[in-house]
Amino acid sequence: MSVPIKKLSPDAKGRVRYRFVVDVGAHPLTGKRRQVTRTFGTLREAKAEYAHITHRRHEAAAVSFDVRTLDEWLDEWLARKAEDLEESTVCSYTMTLGRLRGRLGHIRLQELTEDDVEAWMKWALHEGRVRSGKAATGLGVTSVEMSLARLREALDRAVAQRLVEVNVATEVKVPRNYRKAERRAKTMIPPWNIHEVRAFVDAVKGDRLYAAFLLSLMGLRPAEICGMRWSDVDLGGATLIVHRTRTLMGNKVVVEKDTKSIAGERQLPLPDLVGEALAAFQARQVAEKLDAGERYEDSGYVLVDGLGRALNGRQLRERAYTVMAENALRRVRLYDARASCFTYLANKGVPDHLLARWAGHTDVRTTKQWYVKPDVEDLRPAADIWGELAVAPAPLTERM
Repeated sequence: MSVPIKKLSPDAKGRVRYRFVVDVGAHPLTGKRRQVTRTFGTLREAKAEYAHITHRRHEAAAVSFDVRTLDEWLDEWLARKAEDLEESTVCSYTMTLGRLRGRLGHIRLQELTEDDVEAWMKWALHEGRVRSGKAATGLGVTSVEMSLARLREALDRAVAQRLVEVNVATEVKVPRNYRKAERRAKTMIPPWNIHEVRAFVDAVKGDRLYAAFLLSLMGLRPAEICGMRWSDVDLGGATLIVHRTRTLMGNKVVVEKDTKSIAGERQLPLPDLVGEALAAFQARQVAEKLDAGERYEDSGYVLVDGLGRALNGRQLRERAYTVMAENALRRVRLYDARASCFTYLANKGVPDHLLARWAGHTDVRTTKQWYVKPDVEDLRPAADIWGELAVAPAPLTERM
């Protein structure tokens, strides 16, 4: 008997996919015929999955009937995952899965199909971003892919527990043309070059948060600056320790936690300029504490307001954006000061292993891929060297 697998039209890269629809038995309550759709990148994979499904059907090995909806299963799955995740990651998972729930959550887990998931993906790419008083627009490709990734993970667990036969989200991928269109439409904002960094430093010299801004230009993450305490700073030894972060989740809740990885826990030397700024900031806080008296909150954090209350990353960013606007500086994310820092250090010949250590990365490839971003002026010395290839040196007699 032939296997009813359909060969789909090639995509823009000339790749083909294979899809089949197969009966999986009658619904246990209604008796209605049930079918599932599966799509694969190779004919071999499609044939193997078709054989697997039909074998299970004929062997009466189908999963037992279960009334749980996708919403209910996601709640159970996330509750289990939360035991092994940081609070900020749980918040991210909850938000990511929330994009799916409105359109898929009511569907019974065992009735969810690949077509349902694919329909959600297309809706999300066109209308998934809903804002009060504004017309709906599509979610970004990355947001959609993150939601699909979490759904696949949850359904993998459902397969392992024999709640469903297969993971219907496995082969649902964002089409390549959406990725290409987004790349064409997206304006990439390069980090500050050396001249812009120096202009920013000049602009913030008199700012109360001068020291915090210099720490950003040193390559520290905003969350690392917010989590730093004075006990982590050794002004006499000109070093600081990074081992905790304070992160703002959903612009509402501040979460303090350890660094994301062991490599993130690091000791860094303090450049003279930063050490002097921190010493001045510490002295200023002592004076502010005397002025405020009992109203002062002695939190111990480096980044605090005039009453000793810890500031969060949003407050630090907003102050930076204000300075940029007031001084007609190109607006960039404060986080991108990391790229300015590591690009400069790389251009000056700092070895890769030291770059990764400074950045708090386990793998130097992460540092070089995401944070070393040379611009055209950084490439100028290479152009000069190339000139030596194209132009022969003058004969010795002419040079004499």
